[in-house]
Amino acid sequence: MAADSHPATPPPEAGTLAGTGAAAATPGKPEAGIGPVDVLRAPGFAWFFAGTTLTNTAHWIQSVTLSWLVYDLTSSGTMLGTLNLVRSLATVGLISFAGVLVDRLPRRGLLYATSLWLVALSFTFGFVMMGYPAAVWPLFLYSFLGGAGEAVCRPLRETVLFSIVPRSQAPGALALLHTGWAVMRSIGPAIGGFLILWIGPAGNFFAQAVAYALVTLTVVKLKMPYDRAPEPRGRGARKARGSFREGWAYILSQPATLAFLGLSWLLPLVIIPNFSALPPIYARDIFDGGPDVLGTLLSAIGVGGIAGGLALTALGRCDRRGLLQLGALLLLAASFALFALSVSFWMGVALMALAGFAEMIYLTTNATLLQLSVPDELRGRVTGIVSLRSGLMPVGAFIAGIGSDLFGPRTMSMAFAVALAAITVGVYFAVPVVREYRLSEAVEEMGAR
Repeated sequence: MAADSHPATPPPEAGTLAGTGAAAATPGKPEAGIGPVDVLRAPGFAWFFAGTTLTNTAHWIQSVTLSWLVYDLTSSGTMLGTLNLVRSLATVGLISFAGVLVDRLPRRGLLYATSLWLVALSFTFGFVMMGYPAAVWPLFLYSFLGGAGEAVCRPLRETVLFSIVPRSQAPGALALLHTGWAVMRSIGPAIGGFLILWIGPAGNFFAQAVAYALVTLTVVKLKMPYDRAPEPRGRGARKARGSFREGWAYILSQPATLAFLGLSWLLPLVIIPNFSALPPIYARDIFDGGPDVLGTLLSAIGVGGIAGGLALTALGRCDRRGLLQLGALLLLAASFALFALSVSFWMGVALMALAGFAEMIYLTTNATLLQLSVPDELRGRVTGIVSLRSGLMPVGAFIAGIGSDLFGPRTMSMAFAVALAAITVGVYFAVPVVREYRLSEAVEEMGAR
């Protein structure tokens, strides 16, 4: 890692603003200077934001290219599902090891390594597809190897964020990053589809490689004033930087971290199925439409997510983030229930946009509170554990699909809505650590560690 990543003097406390001289926040009142403009002024964050957005862009180009190629070559939905399963297995199988790597190795070096790995992988398979355009097996191999890179990239980028900005600016920074993700979720598939028509599938692999190469260049510009110097080697270092089990031990010992981790599992089990498995059924069987109707529903989710991210950046001074998260979940439940009762297509579009709005507030707030409850020396391992929720995605989709066949999509949307509302109300009354959680206290506690 570059020498300037480890200043000789300790960085400002987490409760202060870098470069402003602001004092630490007093309990119950977050300090000023935590809005989106202030976050973008943080040294290195704009480059990190650009690199993360480019990574998301490459991901969507890759997702569209692989899905289109596999289905075009095989005309098999089973093969398409298997492709996604292969990628998921690679990510989930390696993510625990990846979390340990993030805690043990210099993070700048890991950023370079993951970016260069994806550059080399994309270029190689671009040439493979030029030589063997009808071959299917390279697509599965690429999906597995790409999933391995993503297993490291996910916990790494969430961890590196806390090396770039102080804790006080982390909520705004995460809101901006998730807004960028929502933007790419909305327009990324269209970019990928256009590139398939313009430069062909093999050309899309080269486009991915260029995007990852640009990500590598953003790493050069990163400044990480809050990165911790590597701990000395020896028994003490091994104890502090130990195994993946220590991440679980920490989570189980911290009520707040455990509660927020449990709430994060609602995403793949109860929320995402309403955005992935059910919309195609609504588009064809309820709204009597085709791919254009489905595309409009999915785009509405992305547009709502962008609005939610922008709204959250404006709530920088909102201290009761635990209540905000629960409120977003209730709004999501109401959106799903009303969508199940929708009598027109455009009513459904509006409700999907509202659901995307609420999902972004829930997702970003949950990620923020999880990260603020974790010490730096365990951040990679805990983030890796949080990322294991991606392995639950097929479970939620399976439940939605089977339930829709048996009872219909409206019934499943209503069932998901009722379950989400019941869990949220239960957490409010039974888990006071979530209900009473204050952002200012979390920032102050992390700064004292």
